[in-house]
Amino acid sequence: ELVERVQATGKPMHFMGLLSDGNVHSHIDHLLAMIRRCDTENVSKVRVHVLLDGRDVPETSGLLYIDALEELLSAINRQANRDYRIASGGGRMRITMDRYEAEWPMVERGYMTHVHGEGRVFSSAREAVLSYRDEMPGLSDQNLPPFVIASADGKPVGRIEDGSSVVLFNFRGDRAIEISLALEREVFTQFDRRGRPDILFAGMMQYDGDLKLPARFLVPPPAIERTLGEYLARNQITQFACSETQKFGHVTYFWNGNRSGKFDERYEEYLEIASGTLPFEERPWMKAAEITDALIAALVSGKHRHLRVNYANGDMVGHTGFRDAAVLAVEAVDLQLGRLLPVIEKLQGAMIVTADHGNADEMFQLDKNGKIEEDAAGKPLVKTSHTLNKVPFLLYAPSTKLAIDETVREPGLANIAATVLHLLGLSAPGDYRLSLLRG
Repeated sequence: ELVERVQATGKPMHFMGLLSDGNVHSHIDHLLAMIRRCDTENVSKVRVHVLLDGRDVPETSGLLYIDALEELLSAINRQANRDYRIASGGGRMRITMDRYEAEWPMVERGYMTHVHGEGRVFSSAREAVLSYRDEMPGLSDQNLPPFVIASADGKPVGRIEDGSSVVLFNFRGDRAIEISLALEREVFTQFDRRGRPDILFAGMMQYDGDLKLPARFLVPPPAIERTLGEYLARNQITQFACSETQKFGHVTYFWNGNRSGKFDERYEEYLEIASGTLPFEERPWMKAAEITDALIAALVSGKHRHLRVNYANGDMVGHTGFRDAAVLAVEAVDLQLGRLLPVIEKLQGAMIVTADHGNADEMFQLDKNGKIEEDAAGKPLVKTSHTLNKVPFLLYAPSTKLAIDETVREPGLANIAATVLHLLGLSAPGDYRLSLLRG
């Protein structure tokens, strides 16, 4: 459908997404493969709207991916009747890739950049990146301002216009939902789009199973069923989920298998605490105290048997690359855990502390000998991407005799669901990974 549309209208095929091999939200190999397929399918025009990473990959690695993309585009353009170009771009934390409705102006900036071609003009993406870096020393790719590529006459080379096809090649849903709504939905009130072009839009995947968003997608989503949240709701176990906006979806949307809604309103209570808008390194404590206030109130209410929260500090501040801020972020979470311990003890409850991945634990790039790598000026190379270190699993249950089951092979995050059920005195389904506890 996408190819037939642009072949009939003569408009470009547009690709939009995170340009890196971080493999968290996207992978450049997917983009390159689809561009090659366009060439094979005799699509004459392709435009790419690149979102620079610097978050799931080294913070200033963007030109590596831009150069790889440009190399492919140049090779295809050497053929007759081919016009393949980068059209626009910017940093993932400045445009387009907001999540959980934390900052709709990000999406608006992206929409105006990609659709209307509004923004600072450059002759190439490489020129844009180098110019911004010269003007703003220390700028990370993730914070790169928006840019538009223009031809010699100053006109944007790739506005998204009527008759185009558009593919959002991110495969992860959280930072793809809002721009998908802006591009696909006829009724939209978050900002004035100043016209929505008549396009055929598709995502790499279906990003939300409840919203059925987007309507078209290239790869069927994985069937994630009987998550812990669903299992508890179906068995009428009361739940409380809380985080600030930046991680609210991690205790709701992702927790429930890429679903934005609840399984049963009677047994689930969700509370979102609005995140601040200042850079995370300037407020490394974020909303940890407010989350803890809400959690303690929910605990002492006695209404819920299972409660879950996500403290965003280590992840969000760790991604900034500011070591001192990351230290404060971890200290802030530690302080809040200290507030929880006496409450858990008084209620004769149990608390698990764990993480989905590392980030603040390794703030600089290390060589194979574990030594901090340095740039030409002797400055430590900052690491903003996720680490590969194992995450902790800590259990606090002072009123109960429990112990870690050392016989569980390859213990990991998948074992935690059965562990929670164990603590609730319930049996896990037979195909769940084993509980990490004995006793």
